[in-house]
Amino acid sequence: MSDVTPAPDLDDPATDPFDVARAAAAYIARATGVDRHDVLLVLGSGWGGAADLLGETVAEVPSHEIPGFSAPAVAGHGATTRSIRIEGTDRHALVLGSRTHLYEGRGVRRVVHGVRTAAAAGVSTVVLTNGCGGLNPAWKPGTPVLIRDHINLTATSPLEGATFVDLTDLYSARLRAVAREIDPTLDDGVYVQFPGPHYETPAEVRMAGVLGGDLVGMSTTLEAIAARHAGLEVLGISLMTNLGAGISPEPLSHEEVLEAGRAAGPRISALLAQIVRRL
Repeated sequence: MSDVTPAPDLDDPATDPFDVARAAAAYIARATGVDRHDVLLVLGSGWGGAADLLGETVAEVPSHEIPGFSAPAVAGHGATTRSIRIEGTDRHALVLGSRTHLYEGRGVRRVVHGVRTAAAAGVSTVVLTNGCGGLNPAWKPGTPVLIRDHINLTATSPLEGATFVDLTDLYSARLRAVAREIDPTLDDGVYVQFPGPHYETPAEVRMAGVLGGDLVGMSTTLEAIAARHAGLEVLGISLMTNLGAGISPEPLSHEEVLEAGRAAGPRISALLAQIVRRL
């Protein structure tokens, strides 16, 4: 018989999601042999190559084996969680390849479970990346853009009950400054999350611009809120894979997103690896 206690059910409303996060962190520590991780990377479309450039992979764990995690539902996202010793340091990065999106219908708890697990694993800094649409015609497909703020249009939150968290400086100005030490040309913008999975209409893109948005996508904001609630410092970076609907003359497609990610991948992966080594 196994002497490992089964993890609580994350989908049970009576379950404390932080109990599941602690169980997942304990599993990761056993599976990787690393007691504590320092940085979390959530690698969205186009960013996956950064993990190979960070340093030595200490261990790789199928994500669906970790309590509360499941295999990714989107092409272009990895299915494993990696522990990497950051080159030139004694620090470890936890790289989550299995991101759950709100549109998958698995619930907000699963969307933010990776961030909460990382916090339970000792992480103090989280790097959230994504592929997204852009509203600024000066940004060409393949342009990395730092997130300085967000607008959450998902009509939901990862926080439950009377849980009040100040989001004034959610995306760390200090970490953006570190990123600009690596690449002074990096621009920044406001990221707008729509629920998806359909792409935005031209009218919705115009609305995002009127609200102050520069980037539109289907991830990141809920994870960022959960990270702040857990006391983590957040760096957000988007890869602008296409101009938003009504700005671009071309129809939108997931294949276009993946192709832009592939084309920009080596450059943005090297950039991200350099940034993470400085964090």
